[in-house]
Amino acid sequence: MPFAGILAAFLLAAPAPNFSHDVAPLLYRRCAACHHTGGVAPFPLLTYDEVRKRAGLIATVTSKKYMPPWLPSAPKFLHEAKLSGAEIAMLAAWAAAGAPEGDRHTAPAPPTFSDAWTLGAPDLEAAMPHEFHIPADGPDLYQCFVIPAPAAQNHWVRALDIRPGNSKVVHHVILFQDTSHTARKRDQGAGYPCFGTPGFLPARGLGGWTPGAAPAQKPDDIPDLLHGGADLVLQVHYHPTGKPETDRTRLALYFTPNAPKRRLMDVALGSSRIDIPPGDSSYKVTDHFTVPVAVDILGVIPHAHYICKSMNAWAVLPDGSQRTLLSIPAWNFDWQQQYRYPAPVHLPEDSRIEMEFVYDNSAANPRNPNHPPARVTVGPATTDEMAGLHLETTPTNPGDADELSQALWGKMMRSLGGGIYRPDR
Repeated sequence: MPFAGILAAFLLAAPAPNFSHDVAPLLYRRCAACHHTGGVAPFPLLTYDEVRKRAGLIATVTSKKYMPPWLPSAPKFLHEAKLSGAEIAMLAAWAAAGAPEGDRHTAPAPPTFSDAWTLGAPDLEAAMPHEFHIPADGPDLYQCFVIPAPAAQNHWVRALDIRPGNSKVVHHVILFQDTSHTARKRDQGAGYPCFGTPGFLPARGLGGWTPGAAPAQKPDDIPDLLHGGADLVLQVHYHPTGKPETDRTRLALYFTPNAPKRRLMDVALGSSRIDIPPGDSSYKVTDHFTVPVAVDILGVIPHAHYICKSMNAWAVLPDGSQRTLLSIPAWNFDWQQQYRYPAPVHLPEDSRIEMEFVYDNSAANPRNPNHPPARVTVGPATTDEMAGLHLETTPTNPGDADELSQALWGKMMRSLGGGIYRPDR
């Protein structure tokens, strides 16, 4: 049903909503993690007065689905931030009714926020070596900071928590491992610029942080490996706030003595053959991979830059049926994140995974960094583009890990021009 119809039905079916009974519980559940004093959002939304004066703005940005920032339309993922049609209609009806407070004594208590680690005392705590200074104005910054070898021995990691030192200016964080110690040669004390890639070939990443995110907890039987002697590298996306800011992001790792019982593997789709002419509003990048064994997919990590318009990934099963793995109708680089399924997505042997990314390199694209539009090719800079889809996958039968690994190696070699190993895949 169109939004106008939902709103009309809502207005006819129920008394006017009020802050205490209707709005506050929703905002506390969906918005307060970012919209509190000291949070990443530009203003808090905890008290009636804070919310009332922005009632019209809240109705507008939620009806346009600009807020809360949630990109996928399908399938269902864990920790979804999006609002339902009924919730959006309720906020619009409340604003249209003059934003009534209702009985303040029935309102739930606002949530509280603490600097303490959510999962308790960590096994390893580390931070950026020094504060980083962010200028008042200018473009967004992507800066990498090296934490030299915080662990001498290997450890299995069951959970990761990341806390920005200044969440008003930190947009998102990704944590890499550098076993080559390449990054420390570039970091002279204030980090180094690193849009897109961290400037080295990382060992397996450990996770990241986005506004409102809960600590990343791994499946009990698939912990991540923290390499002994590896440097940790924080890639931080900063957004200037209009005044000078500082940040010193920190992290917490939680260990388990239990080695993994299953092998988590990266099924990577994408292309380095990107050459988008100026003015092309529907340039497509596609890729595919057929799994040689039955697999379970735990999550998906998509990546592109500013002129990507939409992303779709699906699996064609041996019986011809299709299963949606990801659908993002309106990609926004600023709100990218990792997505986890509520339950592993099972794909039988010989299922074909496909992806299609569409790019808009026209002047009509408000996110196009080039004015007028210019030719865009693959690369790590803001004016370049990428196409990457990473599926966190484990073989259903642990004994099939080597066969899947060989098929993935063959795919990688073919992408480099090798044309080896099972050319039908």
